[in-house]
Amino acid sequence: MDSEVVRAIILGVVQGIAEFLPISSSGHLVIADKLMEEFSGHGFGEAGLSLNVALHVGSLFSILAVFWRDILGLWNQWRVCGLIILATIPVGLIGVLFEDQINSAFTEPLFVGCALLLTAVLLLVGQKMESGSVVVPELPWLKALIIGLFQAVAIIPGVSRSGSTIAGGMLVGLERSAAARFSFLLAIPPIGGAGLLKFLDLRDQPDIGISVTALIAGMVTSFVVGYLSLNWLLKLISQRQLHRFAAYCAIVAVATIAWRLPTVTQGNLQSESNQTPSATVPSPGEDSEIFVLQPEPFFYSTDEVRRF
Repeated sequence: MDSEVVRAIILGVVQGIAEFLPISSSGHLVIADKLMEEFSGHGFGEAGLSLNVALHVGSLFSILAVFWRDILGLWNQWRVCGLIILATIPVGLIGVLFEDQINSAFTEPLFVGCALLLTAVLLLVGQKMESGSVVVPELPWLKALIIGLFQAVAIIPGVSRSGSTIAGGMLVGLERSAAARFSFLLAIPPIGGAGLLKFLDLRDQPDIGISVTALIAGMVTSFVVGYLSLNWLLKLISQRQLHRFAAYCAIVAVATIAWRLPTVTQGNLQSESNQTPSATVPSPGEDSEIFVLQPEPFFYSTDEVRRF
């Protein structure tokens, strides 16, 4: 089997599991791609955008397959539709205005590890403080907006969208299963919208950098694994098992930080040493100043630019 297809399938499995389980799919994709790059020498690089679209399409179909009855029922529940729209506004605004800056700042797995720690805290706090019995149609408008703010935080890779919204729902008084269902209904607009925006970005690229076979393999894998993961999660939530995912996120976070911190620290030290001015000390007998500071050159070589 083509190695590109194998890598797409691996990321499809990661996406299918992590998109719905409260462990952050975006964070795991960053970590998985970096691991493949380090150990096999092949990440997806620029082609990652094309694959990302395909994987999210698979995730979207998973939600539609599991919640199709709830989705059809929305035609008769206009208030619930309004709650979903209201809760989607924060992530929509932040995504349109700041997604590129946030994603570029969090492409380093070290920062993803720190964000996973936040996910662990959210899951523990949500389960610990859960005390509500409110169902979605009775949810106050302000509390729907608060859940939307929790979803907006999850635009940071490493912060789980499902974890933050489920925890947010339980914190504002939703019953566990209601919080989970509302969370995944909320996922439809941002996942679909993000996929559409990324697809529009691809229109200007003459070469998407990845084969159609790999895209289809990744999308189908994401759908199948996502469908199974989503059904499993709904059962676990009813049994109050979110602390297990919190423990997992904490373990992955610590391992990721331990893996990347030495590399990032070393890179920063090298960068600082390259920027330190050098001194020229004259030889004895020369008529000159005691020392002359030599400034860094204004133009850098290609290799030096890469280090920054």
